[in-house]
Amino acid sequence: RYADPTAFKLFCARVDKTPKVIEHPHDAVLTFLETVVDRVADILEEIGNGLDVLAGELFAQDATSTKVAVEKDLAAMLRQIGRSGDLAGRARESLLSLTRAAGFLSGEENGETPHQDRNEALHRNEALRLKTLQRDIKSLLEHDAYLLSQIQFLLDSNLGMISIQQNAIIKILSVAAVIFLPPTLVGSLYGMNFEHMPELKWHLGYPMAIVMMVLSAVLPYWYFRRRGWL
Repeated sequence: RYADPTAFKLFCARVDKTPKVIEHPHDAVLTFLETVVDRVADILEEIGNGLDVLAGELFAQDATSTKVAVEKDLAAMLRQIGRSGDLAGRARESLLSLTRAAGFLSGEENGETPHQDRNEALHRNEALRLKTLQRDIKSLLEHDAYLLSQIQFLLDSNLGMISIQQNAIIKILSVAAVIFLPPTLVGSLYGMNFEHMPELKWHLGYPMAIVMMVLSAVLPYWYFRRRGWL
């Protein structure tokens, strides 16, 4: 009751612009409900647009690249998906409340037969507006259900991409370990300093060891790069 919802601002602006829309108390209620439904429709449209952007970023054509997979900020996407899901859930709760309110106004709450006196109190135009309102609420509920299913799909996909990202990072570390393992082996071999090692007294032994270590590091890197693992 202490909040200042946007729907109230829109309703006041609509009444200030065309005061004749609330010539009767029923008109005031229906106009306000229509304003709330329009506001929920705008929110669902914003959620849908945001999900389209997230889907485009998540399923980019170059997302299979290891570098792109590692650098993609999936945690931020996960937070955006969570906020979209929370907002869509709140919108669904509002629509369900509006469904009960519209059912009460039409006298059809809980599936009961409309009361004759209440139908007589409703103007024909008001009854038509109320029916249109109920139809809009139903369509928005269906759209909200679609958005929630899309949010769940994006959530599962994002979690799968996080697993791919972790595997890509582990793969890079594994490849780095494989690249530096042969040079370490060569350095360890010629660092043993046994007495009978011909290369220790060879004039070109040190340059040969350096070349062997460089080649043993470059060749695995070239192979992994050619296979697209880096």
